Amino acid sequence: MALGVFLVSPATPAAAHNSFTGSVPANGARAATAPARIELRFLSKVDPGNTEITVTGPDNVPAAGGPPTFSGSRVAVPFKAGAAGLYIVGYRVGSADGHPVSGEIRFTLTTGTPAQPPSSSATAAASPSAAPSAPSSDAVPSSPSAAGPSSVAGAPPSAGTRSPAAGTSSDDGAAWPWLLAPVVLLVVLAAVFLALRRRR
Repeated sequence: MALGVFLVSPATPAAAHNSFTGSVPANGARAATAPARIELRFLSKVDPGNTEITVTGPDNVPAAGGPPTFSGSRVAVPFKAGAAGLYIVGYRVGSADGHPVSGEIRFTLTTGTPAQPPSSSATAAASPSAAPSAPSSDAVPSSPSAAGPSSVAGAPPSAGTRSPAAGTSSDDGAAWPWLLAPVVLLVVLAAVFLALRRRR
């Protein structure tokens, strides 16, 4: 009887300690089609209050499509497929003896989700960013404003043009030398003529 009690008594705490028994997809599996959910199986019933499940894909992108659901000793998590690559499912569940059980499974998704096409609004926003074409050198200005500042009525004179001084007339200053030149020429001719005549 003592030997029977000794053999049976260690089995009680061992049975209270939960353990991982399998998963779908299996650890190390390679899948071409993404599963709708990931299922983890344990030896005994899983307590939802002491269970944590995480799913991460390539570049540590979360891949859990929702909260986990519990059914006895099984836990299922909706799977949100992303890029092709390695996915890691981490778990931490409680046990009746108070010791948590933690670990992870890994599987590879060989076919990722296709890239989303750009939206029409993004395409429209990107089109005005193209650099405007340079105007052709042969183009003829179609309006007075394109001909330059010198052709517009009322435009100020350029920096290289000197305006007449205030209070003087530019026409009068330019005309008097021409009026005085014939008189001077006649006086010079008369003086020369008289000098020649006296010598004779």
